[in-house]
Amino acid sequence: MRISGLPRFKRNATVAPMQLTERDRDIIRLVHRHRFMRSHQIVALVNGSSQQLLRRLQLLYHHGYLERPRVQIDYYHQSGNHALVYGLGNKGGALMQQKLSTVPAKLSWGEKNRAVRGIFLEHALLVTDIMVAFELACRKTGCIRLLTEEDLSTWRKMEGEDQSVQWRVNLRGGLNLGVIPDRVFALEFPAEKGESDRAYFFLEADRGTMPVKRRDLSQTSFFRKLLAYKATWVQSIHQKKFGFNRFRVLTVTTSPARVKSLVEACSELKRGHGLFLFADKSLLERPEDILSSSWSTARHGETTALLS
Repeated sequence: MRISGLPRFKRNATVAPMQLTERDRDIIRLVHRHRFMRSHQIVALVNGSSQQLLRRLQLLYHHGYLERPRVQIDYYHQSGNHALVYGLGNKGGALMQQKLSTVPAKLSWGEKNRAVRGIFLEHALLVTDIMVAFELACRKTGCIRLLTEEDLSTWRKMEGEDQSVQWRVNLRGGLNLGVIPDRVFALEFPAEKGESDRAYFFLEADRGTMPVKRRDLSQTSFFRKLLAYKATWVQSIHQKKFGFNRFRVLTVTTSPARVKSLVEACSELKRGHGLFLFADKSLLERPEDILSSSWSTARHGETTALLS
């Protein structure tokens, strides 16, 4: 929805002045957490009327706190009006750098987000779709809490520990692989005797562009990712780096056929099948139900709930 005649992808120097509110800061923090977000997702997660929030998003863009990646211009030319996609602008990045020591001080967020390519943006938005669905679902339950990387950043304080959400594993044959999940998060839920428990997850958003399996493990494939996560478990890297004892890898992909292919690849693992759950992106059509949706296991035809 367009609020006024201001241009979509060129900042207007004569735009009305603004004073940052706490809600504006909440929006900036939210966009920073997700990297890219559609305007309707921000509206869904932030308190306020949609009209007011869209006006604030517009002001935050024209004042340089948020960025609108220019690659999305093609969407408007092809099929009319869409929800605008926002990333962090330079002023927003500077604000986050003041709050979080993990944000690089001299990073040019505006330039970085303006130059992003379509394939990267589509992947990033799928990750956002999934994580926003989890947040909405947790809010709906009222008793399950979503813990993001910011909430789980205990490892950032560990002496001598790498603060990035990535690690390396060794496979047989001397192959050393890097692992970078799309997200690390946890679900905190009530347990017995009034206590709480947590389930930890690594997320993989799969758009079907990577081959499922190749003969040579030196080449990228989804099967190689499965091997890397299995090695993470076998080598107890999750305990050493993150401090949690168990985890699951959630993969959300493009179609039921792709899910079937990934399950078939996962079934070839000699061990560690229980680490992996798969679903196609149709579960995002009702985001608030993502917790109750059935996820496919590595056994053909078997499904399970997320917190079972």
